[in-house]
Amino acid sequence: MNVAIPKIDTSWTLFLDRDGVINKKLDDDYVKTIDEFEFLPYALEAIKLFSSHFHRVVIVTNQQGISKRLMTEDDLHKVHQHLLQEVQNFGGRIDAIYHAPQLAEENSIMRKPNIGMALQAKEEFPSIDFKKSIMVGDSISDMEFAKNANMFAVLIGQSEKYFCTDSLISLSKLL
Repeated sequence: MNVAIPKIDTSWTLFLDRDGVINKKLDDDYVKTIDEFEFLPYALEAIKLFSSHFHRVVIVTNQQGISKRLMTEDDLHKVHQHLLQEVQNFGGRIDAIYHAPQLAEENSIMRKPNIGMALQAKEEFPSIDFKKSIMVGDSISDMEFAKNANMFAVLIGQSEKYFCTDSLISLSKLL
């Protein structure tokens, strides 16, 4: 079932997952250092384009590698600072990055598919309207996050249930 996304204007918010959407996802591992962080092809170009079409662009990412003690909050902060700097150098914008360090089995309100990170974003940016927001992710938990927050969902990958594209650059062509 494909759901048509209405006309997007600059009052909309774009929520992006990180691993598998912006950067290469590591198999059975976590991006713990800048050296392990690799942008996916055309991700920077797409984010630059999105920056001019959306009022807010935010990243929401589950990062249980912190609770597993495979990396620290500081390690994650360095990776995110690198990401933000590269996006800015390319002419794009990310307004905020929210992360959930909790383990999946904790069922924390912060971890997707729960909407704690969306609520954090709305608290920081009260103009965010979830009915005028799109969540782009590569997992079912990303799609459930969108549904739980009453957002539109775009799955990067293959799905019959959700609007689907193969990359951020493909999505940007719809704008």
